[in-house]
Amino acid sequence: MGFFDRIGQLPWLGLGVSTEFGAGSQPGALDLRALRKQFPKFAGFLEVGVEANKGLDEHAHEWVKTGGRTTYHFLDLNLDEPEDFDSLWLDQVRGLCAELRPAWICGDAGLWHAGKRDRGQMLLLPPVLTDASASAFAEGVVRLRDATGFEVFPENPPGVAFVGDLSLLEFFSRVCERADTGMLLDCAHLAIYQAATGRSALDGLSDFPIERVVEIHVAGAVERHIGEFSWIEDEHSVHVRPETWRIAESVLRRAKNLRAVVFECERNLLPAVLPGFSRLAGLIHATTGARSTPG
Repeated sequence: MGFFDRIGQLPWLGLGVSTEFGAGSQPGALDLRALRKQFPKFAGFLEVGVEANKGLDEHAHEWVKTGGRTTYHFLDLNLDEPEDFDSLWLDQVRGLCAELRPAWICGDAGLWHAGKRDRGQMLLLPPVLTDASASAFAEGVVRLRDATGFEVFPENPPGVAFVGDLSLLEFFSRVCERADTGMLLDCAHLAIYQAATGRSALDGLSDFPIERVVEIHVAGAVERHIGEFSWIEDEHSVHVRPETWRIAESVLRRAKNLRAVVFECERNLLPAVLPGFSRLAGLIHATTGARSTPG
């Protein structure tokens, strides 16, 4: 089946939150247990950021043990490098999927490491925005989908500098179409890219295949300065930039196959994240409520 047939089999997850290994144990972190108990409408699922060799932390284990829904977000895979799909890594991923029972797999389609996968070489850089690179990333999406049996949705990563002759949205349009897949569109990352390249917030979205957007992310970001150099840093704070909200609202109004929205705020205390969750819940209700069906 093609993507537009397969998408009908995926559940509506609604509004959820993300985490990474150890994030919930840091000072000032979001209490997932309290969020889920006191504000269940903001905790429809947990997007679990995973480096396969680390596994799951106690907070992710508890979420799963108590019946919470999840998605699996890889933090250690260069989709465009076939050698990254080694048997040990794939066995670890399959084991984690058996425990998490995720609705799907997703992850930033960028460069998570330089050279061989190793803890000392981990980073995240944007992909090279060329046609050949788009084909290589698409092949990686198909490879992981075939190896795990789960849908795999690439995410546009953050960045300070971008190289290549395609725009970011042109690049991911080609990736999605060639892999016949959906996409995780990170609105904060896109806002950062648009600002870094002198574009307006919604530039290029009218030509992007929004019907392939299955999930979106919203998060805070902050402008940094060193001397004369300025950039916007993706920091997962509660201070969401106006441009990010504009992108999110635009996408929500048009993304007819949307299944999930994540507020990335795992390193903030519960009272601080509630306004952002409330605003997102209102946008979801206003823009997708009529066509969202629980699954």
